Amino acid sequence: MHIMPLIGIDCRFASTQSGLGRYTRELVTRMALLAPESFVLFVRSSEEPWLSAVPAKLRRIGAPFRSYGFAEQVSFPGLIRKSGIRLFFCPHFNVPLRCPVPFVATIHDLILHRYPNTRNPFKRIAYRLLMRSTIRHACHLITVSAFAAQEIVSQYGEQFRRKLSIIPEGVSKRFVPQPASAVESVRQKYSLFKLFYLYVGNAKPHKNIHILLDAFRRNPNGRELLLVMSGPEVKQLHLPENVRILSTVPEEDLPALFSAADAFVTATLYEGFCLPVLEALACGCPVIASNRGAIPETVRGTSARLVEPESEQLAHALAHPPARSPLVSPPSWDEAASTTLDLLLAA
Repeated sequence: MHIMPLIGIDCRFASTQSGLGRYTRELVTRMALLAPESFVLFVRSSEEPWLSAVPAKLRRIGAPFRSYGFAEQVSFPGLIRKSGIRLFFCPHFNVPLRCPVPFVATIHDLILHRYPNTRNPFKRIAYRLLMRSTIRHACHLITVSAFAAQEIVSQYGEQFRRKLSIIPEGVSKRFVPQPASAVESVRQKYSLFKLFYLYVGNAKPHKNIHILLDAFRRNPNGRELLLVMSGPEVKQLHLPENVRILSTVPEEDLPALFSAADAFVTATLYEGFCLPVLEALACGCPVIASNRGAIPETVRGTSARLVEPESEQLAHALAHPPARSPLVSPPSWDEAASTTLDLLLAA
């Protein structure tokens, strides 16, 4: 007897090399293994490589609609209706305004409230309209930290706290201290012949990259600064000597990069979670991070050094990084997936 999947998941971000892509892949691959009969996946293409990790019997529906685009609002609702699902799960806030079924969404942060990142007033209005609609109409909301939950309540009202569940992100099992052979291999691959500090993220305004660069300029300490990032903002950076950018690094190389680095460093001004700090710590990489957003919550109980996100304090921390101390029991994606699955099945 064929059992119609009950829950549709928006997987359109899953093929991207972004934090949202990672979040979607990690949750969906695990939930699909736990309850394959419960899901249908909305994907840009059924040929995406990450789908090899989910059971072949899972139904996939092509949804090649650009995120935040016109078709997402006009055509996606009809596709959702025709799929026969009873619940829609969106791992982001961009749920169509006229979603035809009850839905659960994950709100990772309110970064664009604090740092709009665009001079286009139409885009800013559309973002706020969509976020407000999702928060008001969701039957339940997931967020990844107590900080992010408080941001939502502060911005939209205490009445929404009752529909919020905090489910932290996890660290994949591959993020462990790597053997010398793997570290040497990644050094050769990326020509890392000096000691180096590492940053993994993007260059959007809230990441405060200019302050990170200034701190490194004050105290290079004979090292390089390796920035793993991409995006249009990168072109606007003025790089000091011994700073390099890698725009594309496969996920499988990150554990060895973390293991090789003298320290992972970020000057970010706002984070809803900041997964790279935990991934670095899990690999034994010392972490120097700003004491803003959810970072104090994310790294609580670890050896991470938190400082004010300004040049002098960061430069001093770079000169005196904390000792290597691998994170013994990082939060797991298995736990995040199991908790999320329980919430969706109960919704």
